[in-house]
This record gives sequence, C-alpha cells and structure tokens, in this order.
Amino acid sequence: MPDTLSALDIAASGMRAQSVRLRHVSENIANADTPGYRRKLVSFEAAMDFGRPTGAVEPSHTRLDRSHLPQVHDPSHPLADEDGNYLGSNVDLVIETADAREASRSYEANLRIFEQSRQMGSALLDLIRR
Repeated sequence: MPDTLSALDIAASGMRAQSVRLRHVSENIANADTPGYRRKLVSFEAAMDFGRPTGAVEPSHTRLDRSHLPQVHDPSHPLADEDGNYLGSNVDLVIETADAREASRSYEANLRIFEQSRQMGSALLDLIRR
C-alpha cells in the first residue's frame, strides 16, 4: 500500500504543478495586449524530503520572459512616445495555446494515474476482505 500512496502523491503533485502552469498561461493570454507585459514562465523542480528526491514535482519560482518587447506604432495610444511608439507585450498566442494544451494533457495523464492507483488500492482492499 505504501507504493500506492506514493503513486497518489506523485500524481497529485503533477496535477498541482500543471494547474499552476495553466494559471500562468491563462494570465499570459489575458494580458497579450497589455502594453509592457512580460510573459510569465514557470518551471518544475524535484520535491525533496530530507535531502532525498520523492519523485514528486513542485513548481519553482515564477520568472518573467526577458525577451525584447516589440515596439508598436500607434500615435493615438496614451502610452505612445513623441514618435508614436510604445512597448507591446512579448506574449505569443500560438506558444501560449500550445503550452495550455500541453499542461492540460499532462494534467489529464496525472489524473488517470491517480484514478488507476485509487482503483488498484480499492481492488486490493476487496481482495483482503474476502
């Protein structure tokens, strides 16, 4: 049973990590047209327990994408300088859509592992009861 609990913990950590990633992706998409907005990035690191890797993952600190912000020419914009330019957002909707799909699929895979582990634990308890 400890292996089953371990599998449940690992799958749950994957679901938590992917939900954080999906939240950042949705923030990026929502701010795609916000002037000066920098894309948020999240990466994962191995969870440690007293210096030993547990097999689980945790989201690390949120980073900002440091790629250049595009110059947008719109003299009527309130943030435009004397030349009519302002800094746009470095969010690419195609990349964000692909990241959202990848995070969603990874979440679903972890959910299936979670459900399978739970079913195996229930089947084991049923066998023990007989």
